[in-house]
Amino acid sequence: MTPEPNDPSALTARHLIAGYERGDFSPLEAVRAVLDRAEAAQRLTNAFVRIDGDRALAQAEAATERRRRKEPLGPLDGVPVTVKDVLLQAGGPTLRGSRTVRPDGPAWDEDAPAVARLREQGAVFVGKTTTPEFGWKGVTDSPLTGVTRNPYDVSRTAGGSSGGSAAAVALGAAPLSIGTDGGGSVRIPASFCGVFGLKPTYGRIPLYPSSPFGTLAHAGPMTRDAADAALLLDALSGPDWRDWSQLAPAARTGEGLAGGVKGLRIAYSPSFGGQVAVHPAVASAVRGAVERLAGLGAYIEEADPDITDPVDAFHTLWFTGAARVVQHFGREQRELLDPGLREICAEGERASALDYLAAVDARMEIGRRLGRFHTAYDLLITPTLPVTAFEAGVEVPKGSGHRRWTGWTPFTYPFNLTQQPAATVPCGVDEDGLPVGVQLVGPRHADALVLRAAHALYASGAAALPAPPAAG
Repeated sequence: MTPEPNDPSALTARHLIAGYERGDFSPLEAVRAVLDRAEAAQRLTNAFVRIDGDRALAQAEAATERRRRKEPLGPLDGVPVTVKDVLLQAGGPTLRGSRTVRPDGPAWDEDAPAVARLREQGAVFVGKTTTPEFGWKGVTDSPLTGVTRNPYDVSRTAGGSSGGSAAAVALGAAPLSIGTDGGGSVRIPASFCGVFGLKPTYGRIPLYPSSPFGTLAHAGPMTRDAADAALLLDALSGPDWRDWSQLAPAARTGEGLAGGVKGLRIAYSPSFGGQVAVHPAVASAVRGAVERLAGLGAYIEEADPDITDPVDAFHTLWFTGAARVVQHFGREQRELLDPGLREICAEGERASALDYLAAVDARMEIGRRLGRFHTAYDLLITPTLPVTAFEAGVEVPKGSGHRRWTGWTPFTYPFNLTQQPAATVPCGVDEDGLPVGVQLVGPRHADALVLRAAHALYASGAAALPAPPAAG
């Protein structure tokens, strides 16, 4: 989106921070503008579970005073953020898209690690964004909050499971959002809504409580561009004792962001060796992004990773995780669930321990194969998705023949199995004006390299999209 003069809600987080430091506007003025956008986004797309207007204004007033004294708590002091409603945020319920969660249940007095890191820096919490029930699928609708829609066409899905976060970022309802990604849930909606999304290396951002989907699930930044994602990732990666699997602190990802792609060895896999049917408009836009990287000095080779579709292993791990969520639910609670979630829970309950261990073995094998692949290539490029946004309110595109959401997301969930960093960058639109995303995948721990290549696409203009019609 091109920033409009005198409209803080149209700015990236970095431009907001620069504006605060110059005295162009205050956090209070910025948050007021963002809250107006949030209300509009809610009317248009149903992106929010709740908007915390009064609390956000109080936080913005405190940030404005700290900025006036030139004593910010951190780089993000006064920057508006949203949080997907599967992550704990003190002061309000985390409902996870489910009617089975009681809003008046626990005390709701604890922050998830990522939320705590933002609070320590003085970020302003605008609201909680929508998710399908317990984040179980690649579109965002739930029995609790209804359907979340796409800013580029409100008859289409925003994707999922972090669909509310993607719609909010696209419409200026805060430049930064925290999503989660267990099979593509940051990258899918970011691609559909024309924003940037990063699934970092597993453990880079601490998680608590642990996801029922285990080590498939990552938290990740959803932003307007790669530079903002680097800023947010550095904030979210702080240590937290509650996550025993967190990684050691990494070097700041923003420091080498402008290093470019010259000399990088990049594999381009347009269809995973013919395994995936990709819509022609998607294929064309992704190829254009690849050609842009080649023009910037990267060495591009068309090459496919040595993997077959690991969907059966993923389903075993995913469905058993879902079954674990509802393990102690009685009949009445189960009747409140999304019917699709109820189905996969039943499948998960039928899996044996040996089935689960066989899926773990398959996961380790694909991890080894991708590890070997990255000894030859610095990065892998694929389409983020083979399709653009389809009808809202359904799990799969009508007429596709797919039964589950994994049928149309074959480029995303393999990299949850391998725990690699993967990002989606907008790279064009289809014939209906719907965004297309290109996926950049790096070896484990190469988050900074993925962000660097993504930033090169933004800096070259390859990621520029028209503003969503809903934003007008």
